[in-house]
Amino acid sequence: MGSYIIKRILISVPLLFIISFLTFFLMNLSPLDPAEVVLQAQGVPQITDELLEQTREEFGMDRPFILQYVDWLFASLQLDFGDSYINGEPVWSLLGPAFINTLKLTVVSSVFIILMSILLGVICALKEGKMIDKSIRGFSFFLTAMPSYLLASILIWYVSVKLDLLPTNGMDDSYKSYILPVLVITISYAGIYFRNVRTSMLSNLNEDYVLYGRASGLSEKKITIHILRNSLQVTISIFGMAIPIILGSTVVVENVFAWPGLGTLSVNAILSRDFPIIQAYVLILAASFVLFNTISDIINVAMNPRLRNDV
Repeated sequence: MGSYIIKRILISVPLLFIISFLTFFLMNLSPLDPAEVVLQAQGVPQITDELLEQTREEFGMDRPFILQYVDWLFASLQLDFGDSYINGEPVWSLLGPAFINTLKLTVVSSVFIILMSILLGVICALKEGKMIDKSIRGFSFFLTAMPSYLLASILIWYVSVKLDLLPTNGMDDSYKSYILPVLVITISYAGIYFRNVRTSMLSNLNEDYVLYGRASGLSEKKITIHILRNSLQVTISIFGMAIPIILGSTVVVENVFAWPGLGTLSVNAILSRDFPIIQAYVLILAASFVLFNTISDIINVAMNPRLRNDV
């Protein structure tokens, strides 16, 4: 088990280096002169050759590309992503609080998504082909097909405006500000992931150990728990990837609910071409995908004795 963890970490490290290089490289593919992008972002009314040259020297843009990347990489490892082109503030001072706010929303939503996915998946598997199975699946298809901004707008109009029960937007210390954003995210993703639990449950229901368990007199409750445990081994990887996916896809929800997170910050940075913030945002999301994928693989091996013997 220990050797597998070391192996996964050794695989992840070069992958992160490749991601960081691509992130830095793609940000420099803009047809515009990077120095011109900086001056435009700062709102300079008239850009001259002297200003361009001065900006290149100030930001090190006149140095070879590989040296710029190495400097940026080592600085990023210390959470120093440079300064914003717009206001000159350190990127991490803007990104850090936004990341924490998005992480709070992601963690709370992920807990509800996992619980709802398991609950609905088990119900639909045990009631396969019956009315409750067809109703849950049909209703989930309808809700997941609805754009999240439309669902959010409907909930804001009905719950916040018409019934005046919850705040329409923003984030505060009250749990009420979490309810609508979490509800929208949960509806959007639980309707997808519960089908994976259902499929895995149905696959295990047809295994020989279920037949033998019933023949030996085990209760249906114990058999169901055993089936669920075996099914979750297959779906852990899916749930592990759900967290970074949610982390990166809260852009619409955060903008609709004016949530001060990464989604809102990234959209503003893209519109203003604030490249240091965009680079840091992409790097953090990519690193989270690698991290959670590694964690889910390790948990899978820890829960599955057969995989543990293989590694």
